[in-house]
Amino acid sequence: MDLLTSPLFTLTLLLLFSASPAIASLCQIADQHHHRPDQMAAATPTLGGVRDSPAGSANSAEIEGLARFAVDEHNKKQNAVVEFLRVVEAKEQVVAGTLHHLVIEAVDAGKKKLYEAKVWVKPWMNFQELQEFKHAGDSPQLTPSDLGAKKGCHGSGLRDVAPHDPAVQDAADHALKTIQQRSNSLFPYELQEVVDAKAEVVDDAAKFHMVLKVKRGTTEEKLKVEVHKTTEGTFHLNHMEPTH
Repeated sequence: MDLLTSPLFTLTLLLLFSASPAIASLCQIADQHHHRPDQMAAATPTLGGVRDSPAGSANSAEIEGLARFAVDEHNKKQNAVVEFLRVVEAKEQVVAGTLHHLVIEAVDAGKKKLYEAKVWVKPWMNFQELQEFKHAGDSPQLTPSDLGAKKGCHGSGLRDVAPHDPAVQDAADHALKTIQQRSNSLFPYELQEVVDAKAEVVDDAAKFHMVLKVKRGTTEEKLKVEVHKTTEGTFHLNHMEPTH
C-alpha cells in the first residue's frame, strides 16, 4: 500500500490540522511572554520593600491616628505615661497588609523624645497591631517650630510662630501657673487662647513673646508675657503686663 494513501497517514494529517489553532495560540502566548518580560514584572507586586509614605501623609489624620494608637498601646503594655506630640516621619512596607514605620515625637517625664514605631494594618480585617516601639533618642529642645528661626540661620529678631505649637502652649501654660502662684486671687486663671506668639534665639535660650487671652472667674482679660526657655527645656516667666 502507498504511504500517501494509507489510512494511518490520512488520520495523522487530520489530527495535525485540527490541533493547529491550539498550537498556534500556545506559541503566540509563549512568544508574548518571551518578548515582554517588563510587562510581566510590572504585573507582579514587589513585597517587603520599605518606601516613603505618600507626600503629606505624615500629617494626615490616618497616620496621626496610627501614631496615637502606637503610643497608647505602648503606655498600656509598659504602664508608661508617654504623651504624643507629632509624627516626624512616615514610611510603609507592603506585607500581608501594610507595615507602617513611624518616627514619633512625644513627651516622657517632661522631656521631648523620639520613638520608632511599627504598626501592622490589614484594613479588610479591621486589624491593627503594634509590632515595635522603641526610644530613638532625645528630640532637640530648641527647634525651628519652637523658635521661629534658629540662631544665625535666618537672621536675628522676633519671628512669628504658630500659637498652637506644643512649645508655645508649654510656655503659655508655664506663664499662667507662675502668674497664679504670684496672685492673691481666689479664682484660678484659665487659658482661653494664645492670641499671638513670636520667638527668637538669644545666646543659649529662646524668648517667647505672647499675648494670652485668659479667664478668671467671669472676667476675661489679655496678658502680654515674655517667657524664656533654656536649652535644657526649663521655662522662666520674665515679664507680664495687662494689654488690650
